[in-house]
Amino acid sequence: MGVPPAEGRGRAAASAPGVPEPFVGRAAELTALAVRLRGPVREGGCRVLLVAGRPGSGRTSLARRFAATAAGGRQLLAVRLSDPDGTPHPPGAVAKRLLSELGEETEALPLPAPDQEHPACARLRAALTGRDTLLLLDDVADAEQLRPLLPEEPRCLVLAVADRPLTGLADEFTVDPVILRGLDESAAVDLLTALVGGTRISCDPVAAAELAETCAGRPAPLRLLAGWLRANPKVAVPEAGAALRAVAADSGEATARDPLVAALHLRYRSLPVAQARLLRMLTLAPGGYGDPRTASALAGCPAPEAVVILQALAEQELLDPAEPTADGTPRYRVPGRFHAELVALRERHDRPAALQLARARLLERLIRLVDSARALLDPAVPAPDPLPGPLRLRSAGHARAWLGGERELLLRTAEQALAQGDLDGSVARLVGALLRTLPLTGPGRPGPADAYRLHHLVLELAERQAAPRRAAAALLNLADLRAAAGHWAPAAEFYQRAVAHTREPRDDAAAARALEGVGECRRALGEAVRAADAYGRALALRQSMDDPAAQARLLVRIAEAHAAQRRPDEAVREYRTALALLRRLGDDRGVRAVAAALEQLHGS
Repeated sequence: MGVPPAEGRGRAAASAPGVPEPFVGRAAELTALAVRLRGPVREGGCRVLLVAGRPGSGRTSLARRFAATAAGGRQLLAVRLSDPDGTPHPPGAVAKRLLSELGEETEALPLPAPDQEHPACARLRAALTGRDTLLLLDDVADAEQLRPLLPEEPRCLVLAVADRPLTGLADEFTVDPVILRGLDESAAVDLLTALVGGTRISCDPVAAAELAETCAGRPAPLRLLAGWLRANPKVAVPEAGAALRAVAADSGEATARDPLVAALHLRYRSLPVAQARLLRMLTLAPGGYGDPRTASALAGCPAPEAVVILQALAEQELLDPAEPTADGTPRYRVPGRFHAELVALRERHDRPAALQLARARLLERLIRLVDSARALLDPAVPAPDPLPGPLRLRSAGHARAWLGGERELLLRTAEQALAQGDLDGSVARLVGALLRTLPLTGPGRPGPADAYRLHHLVLELAERQAAPRRAAAALLNLADLRAAAGHWAPAAEFYQRAVAHTREPRDDAAAARALEGVGECRRALGEAVRAADAYGRALALRQSMDDPAAQARLLVRIAEAHAAQRRPDEAVREYRTALALLRRLGDDRGVRAVAAALEQLHGS
């Protein structure tokens, strides 16, 4: 399993993300991009070049080819902004990945405030200021997703890839789109020649041209058909066109309209059963990423067999190679251009029970990996049963690197599994394993944002399972995280919700803590009357529990609230009661602090 990668890993242009070979045609588009690169840049912004085209048009290949030559001395970073199913990544998550590639620490970033920009976006823009960088941002969903990532740095070049022009940026940045159509006939035939071999294509150039026309000149279906011809060396080129048309006619109107879908079906029908099944199952993996650990779990096969299948699917261009995991494990990704159709095939061929079992195997595999990482990081923890050799984490350093690299997809796996609603027990175990293990990976981990996500999962599970004590504990943790970030109003809401969960069964300790939290938030918001009310209710509970230290603390808070309301007599009374408690406890430091507060109150 691997984290959605910033695929460039901060490399220079010479080490740009791999450009699929062969690359033919597109001379006009490359020239247009080069011309736009030399054009003026609007003051106060970076240059944004846009490659737009429908899936299968070769838009990513073109962008990578241009980036490899245009980066010059710029630092080149590449990242995808959407999942294969089209789900856009939040700008803050993208910014955190790019910051990591720039060597910036992201764990200590503050928790994002509700309905405000993620702090990682501002940090990224600041980090890019003064740098010569090229950001290759693939699968951009819309202008709103891209805008927070763009710095006011004219030396920064952003090369965006999308399925349509991003018109919403035009008022702020110089955005010059290059729209991709199909390859012309000559370039399409050249692509087939390079992929299939010159003899078979040159023997029937008319059939090759007809095949190119059938595919509307789009590189993706042409590459799939070229692979089909390579796998069937005795088949003539005209038969490929006939086979494609037959599949289109057999598969329905939607397939007949789209040569990419028809070509995918043609290739899919020739796959061995194990390859076809794993290809479908990989659509269940978060982000569409598959490595031997996740693929073998989803398919229920040994890891070496999963490796062979993944490699075979990648060779047939049914999977895209992706950046290896943090420990160097090869990884692949379901192409977005195939995702919807593979999901349809999955729903057609796989029973719901089989899909649920595959997802359960994936969760159990991840739980074992996280537990084994914990045992390596904390020798006092008993080691679980070892995983098979190829899947095993072998040292504390290996475990730390794996957890750091996989953290985001581990969280997303838990979130997506919880949304399904049928494997709550496994989700709870994975979340618990992460809460126990991530703090062992280093200071400040998990960061506030990750901790917030984990405790939100705990809350959803507890409320779904009618477990009020666990729900109250999760709400208190969420409230504490919000309060630590200075988000007082949402923190108060979480504390107040926690109070509601302490009534049945009754939990006075949790209720007192939650009410004190409400008081702290109201105090920070300048709402002295509401703060005093919450403190008073908390005090009553602490008195029933015979907790004099907490009582003294709350009495001081109540006195401060009275003082803020210009009610000195009530404030003096509460301070004196607190002073008596502190003297009885022998808390000299507290006595001095309260005595000073009383003196200040009298002086005013």
